[in-house]
Amino acid sequence: MRILYIILGCLTFCQAAYDYGDVIRKSLLFYEAQRSGKLPSDQSVTWRKDSALNDKGNSGEDLTGGYYDAGDFVKFGFPMAYTITTLAWGAIDYANGYNKANAMDGVRKAIKWGTDYFMKAHVHQTTFYGQIGDGQADHNYWGRPEDMTMARPAYRIDTSHPGSDLAAETAAALAAASIVFKSTDPTYSQHLLTHAKQLFTFADTYRGKYSDSISDAKNFYSSSGYEDELVWGAVWLYKATGDNSYLTKAEQLYTEFGLQYWNGNFGWDQKISGAEVLLSQITKNSKYTNKVKGYCDWMMNSQQKTPKGLVFIGQWGSLRSASNVAFICLEAASAGISSSSYRNFAKQQINYMLGDGGRSYVVGYGNNPPTHAHHRSSSCPDAPAACDWNTFNGGQANAHVLYGALVGGPGANDDYQDVRNDAVHNEVACDYNAGFQSALAALNAL
Repeated sequence: MRILYIILGCLTFCQAAYDYGDVIRKSLLFYEAQRSGKLPSDQSVTWRKDSALNDKGNSGEDLTGGYYDAGDFVKFGFPMAYTITTLAWGAIDYANGYNKANAMDGVRKAIKWGTDYFMKAHVHQTTFYGQIGDGQADHNYWGRPEDMTMARPAYRIDTSHPGSDLAAETAAALAAASIVFKSTDPTYSQHLLTHAKQLFTFADTYRGKYSDSISDAKNFYSSSGYEDELVWGAVWLYKATGDNSYLTKAEQLYTEFGLQYWNGNFGWDQKISGAEVLLSQITKNSKYTNKVKGYCDWMMNSQQKTPKGLVFIGQWGSLRSASNVAFICLEAASAGISSSSYRNFAKQQINYMLGDGGRSYVVGYGNNPPTHAHHRSSSCPDAPAACDWNTFNGGQANAHVLYGALVGGPGANDDYQDVRNDAVHNEVACDYNAGFQSALAALNAL
């Protein structure tokens, strides 16, 4: 049977051996390339320079730092917070995978670059800046971040303009990060936790969708609802504090909001499956465990697949969605739910991205990796060379290798072209790499 499988040319999955540790380290380089603000002395991605050093709040607050979202230079707080929560989750549960990759220090730095910014943006218990930069004005510019001249307005939520999803997801990120730093920097960990508690109280007390308050975000990261983030934030605060009132709150809200259903995916806008995994791990209650099992069984057996076997949820960022599924099912496996089959399934999905699908979809890694990612700063040659829309429209490869970036990925038929103008399939983003990197850490820990 094995001989026949080889003769058929690995029509589905080759199960090649990949160096997950190498990909983890490269993914961390991608996050370095996404840094905004004053870059640190140990910056490895040296073609990136200091940028957006005048980012300020409406009252002059220092809002430098954080991450550029994708191939652009807006700092979108909602997907950024999801990214940090998911990176911290992987660092907590799969520290062994990071240690084997010699990357634990790197993931801590990646997390801290986000949490330092969130605490700056949390200027008052009930005021949080959730976006820097005007989406359309930003997207009208192709060039280096250090050369930007357009206005970068700051948008915030407060008691009159609530954003429960944004505040609760940021609370989750800070709470999860507090666990990451608990043993190495207890003072910083407590600082994170203080902000997390305040943000969650703000989120729960003043309810509303952030994209109704930050109107520009509606065009790019419109929220489908805040209910799942309130549950998610409460669960993470329980994990960080051990305070049973947060677990009680999470379970009450889960029931109150009627979130007991499978909703299709885990990602920047949808946290239900993630919350169910955590609740299953914490409570051992079958109502959560059954939901998790139903989710992963559906993804493994019933969800649409490409001809080569990639779980296909949607065109935009198809690999991001498959990575998130893989990570959730690896978490389920760690909780003892169908461990062997879910791990094999997740490994198949990740290995597709690394080469089993016929090529690498990770910039700077493996066979025939993307060289024309839709990403401004890496496309630009070093100054003083020009970088503009002519650079974008040119057929040349990006001037710099954006190591570790996971591109959007193929369409439903494994169709993919490595061209810069295809943002649907060839853009990169912080949230794309979050579940991907955490899944890699889980696989590297095995």
